[in-house]
Amino acid sequence: MSADRRSIDWGDDVVDTQVRSGFGAAAAPAQRSRKARWKDGRLVLGVLLVAVTALAGAKLLASADDTTTVWAAKHELRVGSPLTDDDLTTVRVRFTSSNDSGKYLSADADLKGLVVGRAVGPGEFVPKDAAVPKSDRERTEMPLSVATGHLPPDLAVGDAVDVWVVPKEEGHPASQLWTSVRVLQVDSVKGVAGGSARRQVTIDLAAADQSRMGTSLAAINAGEPTLVRKAG
Repeated sequence: MSADRRSIDWGDDVVDTQVRSGFGAAAAPAQRSRKARWKDGRLVLGVLLVAVTALAGAKLLASADDTTTVWAAKHELRVGSPLTDDDLTTVRVRFTSSNDSGKYLSADADLKGLVVGRAVGPGEFVPKDAAVPKSDRERTEMPLSVATGHLPPDLAVGDAVDVWVVPKEEGHPASQLWTSVRVLQVDSVKGVAGGSARRQVTIDLAAADQSRMGTSLAAINAGEPTLVRKAG
């Protein structure tokens, strides 16, 4: 296409203008903004990372609070002594199961009227079965010297045992002295007596068991006490 100049007469004024033959000049192409698709991908990835981090942090905080507060002994607690917070301290513990946590005395338990049912060492968590009502402690501690072959090798404090006596003279039957008595203390092997090592075991006798104390002691003196652990 070509352009020429023409004059247009507007009365006294003459105005020159360019006239372009053919169609008008093409307009410049519109500039469109294109989305950066790679930026969209990074944005999504960033949001996912933030969400995962927040979830992990929430779980970490939840697990940090998954603890149980129990009583622990400041020093050795002797059998029969009252349980007071002067002798105890609280400890926060994360147990692997609710069964384990249920074995120990919770720090929110009421200590009023409770006494030590069995010895508890310094720093030891106080077991529930070691905290008993004072009325239950109207009992007698009975020491027994038992040969290692006459009791379970892994006998432990808190076990329930039947106490039998085996006469030293042959031909006499064994007799049962006490049934389902609680073991309060078990000492380690004590020297050698009569060719066999012995262990000192303290058992807990109820008032009803004491009525036959004289007969039981005579039987023990004439024989060898034997401890049979009760199941459960």
